[in-house]
Amino acid sequence: MNAILVKSKIKFLILFVILLSCMACSMDSKYNESLPVTTTGADEDYEAIYDGDDKALKSQVGMNQVPADLKIIKSANARYKVKDVKTTTRKIKHISQKYGAYISDLRFENNLYQKENRFTIKIPQQYFDVMMDSIGFMVEFVEYENITTKDVTEEYIDIHTRLETKKEVKTRYESILRKNAITVEDILATEDKLRIIQEEIESAQGRLKYLTNKVSYSTIQIDLYETVEYTEEPESYSKTFFAKGKEGLNNGWTIIESFILGLIYVWPLVIIGVIVFFVVKKKIKNRKV
Repeated sequence: MNAILVKSKIKFLILFVILLSCMACSMDSKYNESLPVTTTGADEDYEAIYDGDDKALKSQVGMNQVPADLKIIKSANARYKVKDVKTTTRKIKHISQKYGAYISDLRFENNLYQKENRFTIKIPQQYFDVMMDSIGFMVEFVEYENITTKDVTEEYIDIHTRLETKKEVKTRYESILRKNAITVEDILATEDKLRIIQEEIESAQGRLKYLTNKVSYSTIQIDLYETVEYTEEPESYSKTFFAKGKEGLNNGWTIIESFILGLIYVWPLVIIGVIVFFVVKKKIKNRKV
């Protein structure tokens, strides 16, 4: 009997211990949930590496940006197939006017196989890419599209530097001419130097102006074409009644015009003939009397 009581007490103690353990685990989990989440050292290291990569990427992007003072000449040469040459040309003209561009050297050709329109667009450089993209949306097929860029920054800076130097030299020669040139030989020699340096300055200024215009306005050469159904050229043409009537009226008027002009050309002979006619008529009349 005592053994049974002892076993029951042991079982009760075991159950009580298990129940206490479960309650302790539940309280511990609630306590952990209420604690704020903190970053570990590994997380901080990762964030530092990410920030470093991001800064490096931004630095690289900044290095790859094109400087604003570069002098680059852009040009393009393209050939496109379109549905309607005249309609597409009209749309391109409208877009060109929108971006301050203009069209030059327009040539239209029409044969038995296709219609073709060739023209050149002069457009401000900042709208070059926009214009090319706009044209690309209007075509059916791109046969070829060549875009070239030429960096003339070095040439531009070199000419500009030499120009400033020549201006300084010109200023010194002018000072010599005013203050130090006394004899006629000195004056003539200094003026000759000034003439040469002035020619070099004007040449450099002209080259700078040319480069500036080339950089400011890009050139786009466009070749648009549309295919047409082939039709054989007839061997002979038969004129309609209205065409023949119109031709007859024109020929009749031409004859009248030629006759009147002929009379004007020979008016002296006409006057002499009229006079002779009346004289002869009068003589004949007098004889009858």
